[in-house]
Amino acid sequence: MKSRIVGFLIAAALVAGLVAGCTTSGVMNYSRLVDDLKKGGYTVQTGGEVNQPFFSVKGKVIKIANEDVQVFEYKDESAMQTEASQVSPTGSSVGTSMATWMSTPHFYKAGKIIVLYVGENATVTGALVKVLGAQFAGR
Repeated sequence: MKSRIVGFLIAAALVAGLVAGCTTSGVMNYSRLVDDLKKGGYTVQTGGEVNQPFFSVKGKVIKIANEDVQVFEYKDESAMQTEASQVSPTGSSVGTSMATWMSTPHFYKAGKIIVLYVGENATVTGALVKVLGAQFAGR
C-alpha cells in the first residue's frame, strides 16, 4: 500500500513539474511576439536591425500594417526592467538622452523585450496592446 501511495505522489510531483515548466517557458521574447501577433491575425514582416543610443542591445525591426516596430530583446527580464525604468512616462527621454520623435512614441514591455512604435496607426497600437498589454510609456 505504501509503495502505491509513494508512486502516486512521485507521479503527481512529476506532472506538477511539467505543468510548471510549461508556464515558465512562455516568457515573452522576439520570436514569441512575432508568433503571437500572427496567431492574432496580424500580418508581420521581419526586417533588419536598429540601434537606439539609449538602449544597450540592438533591436530588430518588424512591420505591422506596413509600419516599423522596433523590438529590443534582453538576456533576461531583470535587464529589460532596468532599461525600461529609464524611459520617462511620456517617452520624451530615456536616461540622459532626450528624444525628438517624428510622431507619437509608444513603449511596451513584457518578458525579456521592450517594444517601441513611433506612429499613430491604431491597427499597430491595437495589435501591440492585445499581445503585450498597455504601453508603459509614451503619449
